[in-house]
Amino acid sequence: MDYLTIKEAGDKWGLGTRIVTLYCVENRISGAIKRGNLWLIPVDAKRPVDKRRKGKVLHKTKRSLADDLSYVLTETAQPMPGDNPDAILSMLEEERLRRIRQADLAYLRGDFAQTIACFREIGSDDAVRIRACPLAIAAAISLGNYHAYTEIEASLKRVIQTNTDKQVKAVAECTLATISISVITPDTAPEWLKNGDLQTLPSVIRLDVIYLRAKYFQRTRQFEIMLAVAQTALSLCISDQGIKWHDIYLHLMCAIACHSLERREEARHWLVLAMHRALPHGFITPFAENVTALGGLMEKCLEEEYPDCYHAVLDQWKSTWKNRVTFHNQFTKNNITLILSLQEYHVAVLVAQRVPYTKIAKQYHISVGRLKNIMQNVYAKLFITNRNQLANYIL
Repeated sequence: MDYLTIKEAGDKWGLGTRIVTLYCVENRISGAIKRGNLWLIPVDAKRPVDKRRKGKVLHKTKRSLADDLSYVLTETAQPMPGDNPDAILSMLEEERLRRIRQADLAYLRGDFAQTIACFREIGSDDAVRIRACPLAIAAAISLGNYHAYTEIEASLKRVIQTNTDKQVKAVAECTLATISISVITPDTAPEWLKNGDLQTLPSVIRLDVIYLRAKYFQRTRQFEIMLAVAQTALSLCISDQGIKWHDIYLHLMCAIACHSLERREEARHWLVLAMHRALPHGFITPFAENVTALGGLMEKCLEEEYPDCYHAVLDQWKSTWKNRVTFHNQFTKNNITLILSLQEYHVAVLVAQRVPYTKIAKQYHISVGRLKNIMQNVYAKLFITNRNQLANYIL
């Protein structure tokens, strides 16, 4: 008889390894046997019915938020079937888990309004809301919907303030960190992300954090480190059993790093691999988000490899790029004292008021050259180029 491992059975049934192991221990999988520390499951074994999940979800009364969040994160991290990603929806028994995966699919295909709609349908299910927050934030940014973003940000901050569990706080803080990276204000990222202090984070979100760290190095233009981090994360997430969003985005991270390091052939290799994994299923968002980061390479590879997707990717890029700029401008205005250091802010106020550089330099006991360097840094952080634009932010 042929057997499956715990992981293989979990991938087949859309379950986490912990749940499958529990089924084996409880003798709920017919024919399952244990050899040493390894459970073996017959290939034709049927997935057990979880009596705790009939109709409405009852387990919420039995689990703490931390346990429920861990369960939700694990269950919704399973790879999507490689030949038909939408089949993941039929593999999940709980409606609340299906709603998350519906949001995943909608986001990858560029339907950001549907992503937000799925998030709003979650209601008061805290564990599912926390899991869905990163998607909802990304969709709000792509739509330029600052109001939706502030609602999500406020809910995450409430989670951090009102929960004592370290794992719940860590997941919420990780989601807030995505905001700093997404709106290109890496200086506001938490210190644990900058320093790579990931040991205290729950293992279930470790891959998300490593990806976020690669994005941080992209924003700070440390491309060698970015490439090393992305390649390390790829070794942890590639699955022959299906499709994971990490897999797609990390291939793109490698492509962007190689492109920035002028390693053109390697960049093309990574980009085409990402396309092969995503574009046959209509997953255009990862590519639309990174058109500008790859110069003309994105357009060239689309024309050569997936011409049918060329206009879909470029049209989405055109519409969302403007929204992202609008969102960034609003975010910067509301958070300028976090984005700029205290000295930068004080100097920027004087520059916006058109005080001469020589007078400002004398007031702060620095050279005019040093002042110009400070202002170049201010302009770079705010994505502007002159005093008139600065006055719109500061004054």
